[in-house]
Amino acid sequence: MMDQLGIKSVRPGPSGTETAPNHANYDESIANPYPIIPDLLTLKNGKKVTTADVWWNQRRPEIVVDMENEVYGRLPNKIPAVKWTVEISEREMIGRIPVIAKKLTGHVDNSECPSIDVNIAMILVTPANVKGPVPVLMMFGGAGNVPAPAQPNRDELAQINKALRQLLSDKDPAIKAIFDKYMAYSPITAAASASPFGGGMGAPAAAAPAPGATVTDPPATQQLLAAGWGYATIDPSSIQADNGGGLTKGIIGLVNKGQPRKPEDWGSLRAWAWGAARGLDYLETDPAVDAKHVGIEGVSRYGKAALVTLAFEQRFAMALVGSSGKGGATLHRRNFGEAVESLTGTGEYHWMAGNYLKYGASEAKSGVGNAGQLHVDSHSLIAMCAPRLTFISYGIPEKGDAKWLDQKGSYQATIAAGAVFKLLGVKDLGVSNDYTKEVMPPVLTGLLDGELAWRQHDGGHTDGPNVKYFIEWASKKINYTPVPAVQARP
Repeated sequence: MMDQLGIKSVRPGPSGTETAPNHANYDESIANPYPIIPDLLTLKNGKKVTTADVWWNQRRPEIVVDMENEVYGRLPNKIPAVKWTVEISEREMIGRIPVIAKKLTGHVDNSECPSIDVNIAMILVTPANVKGPVPVLMMFGGAGNVPAPAQPNRDELAQINKALRQLLSDKDPAIKAIFDKYMAYSPITAAASASPFGGGMGAPAAAAPAPGATVTDPPATQQLLAAGWGYATIDPSSIQADNGGGLTKGIIGLVNKGQPRKPEDWGSLRAWAWGAARGLDYLETDPAVDAKHVGIEGVSRYGKAALVTLAFEQRFAMALVGSSGKGGATLHRRNFGEAVESLTGTGEYHWMAGNYLKYGASEAKSGVGNAGQLHVDSHSLIAMCAPRLTFISYGIPEKGDAKWLDQKGSYQATIAAGAVFKLLGVKDLGVSNDYTKEVMPPVLTGLLDGELAWRQHDGGHTDGPNVKYFIEWASKKINYTPVPAVQARP
């Protein structure tokens, strides 16, 4: 890629260790070398954007072109189709909530390059005790197996054990001798708990917390189900590998028939977003899902992917963007913690378009690059999400959500993006859009009145403590109140 771009060298990224010689900058006095960010409401011809029509028809398309060319890459003109298969569908219990769980595989047509196989892994779980269709939060992360596989009942298990004993005894006299010695032994016993999310039916109730003990929230999956939502988990690695060596494989490699990328081609973040959109294709066919109210969630690199997904894939209605840093909600122009060089000069270049390398170049035919040369920034990405529900979440450095992520830089970008939300007739954070003057609110102070939301919790590198606030905020915004399903008589 450097050869294609005429780049001889890129600057190394800073170290996250503050005692290292090349440590990242954490001095606010020098954190803004390029303090002026592109004006969202000024067209490239200098005219001001004063109406929603001008935003949709002129300014937003300008931003999309720059985002694709300079930052995240363009989708190919021809991408193979995806065929979804329901591998497993069964009624289960998660905690005390009855659900329908489905294991899904989206096979990408590889007939033009059979050596590269791409199968998107997704799990969908919807509550069975709520009248559908229900809103769903899709979450980037390992899809794995269905969360609480239904178990055979006692009589069915007895039949399995009887057949298994007979089969093994007939095959091996030594095994038969063991079974004859232990006549009551059953090779297979019932699972102690059917659910990794809090126990299946019949599991003992959780003990009350000890006095003074910290009470933690239930897992996000349980909170969603308890609120009458469904959830989906989608495995990014089944779409595109999270490393540069994988760029000739996955969906990017499949489209390129195993050849290297061109400078304007998509990177992993855009590929993951494309995969999430293909997951939404399936959700639109499932009658249990309210496909008009599907959200996307992720933390860290997957927080970047969640924001990129909402920005580029307009069918998604909302996003919970956790601790996303550079390439996500934090301004590229800020020199605080993670830097542009962290993405261009280390092993994370594959997230971005090849062209992004130019902004970290120290010697190139195009000259020395820097973040101030970008025609867009992260506020532009957040603005692309307007007027849909966009919740920016962070934790605190003291608990592990490192300063490296530049929480302030994300707040500044969110503040600036609010101008577009207001132009489109919805609420932003409820403060001014002057990113140079607005001060971050105290930790645990949620700015949750608008379609654009911000909350910094007091936990670490997770959005878990903000999930309950997201669910309450989003349910209110989409006017969703779960209706109990009519239960059939036994």
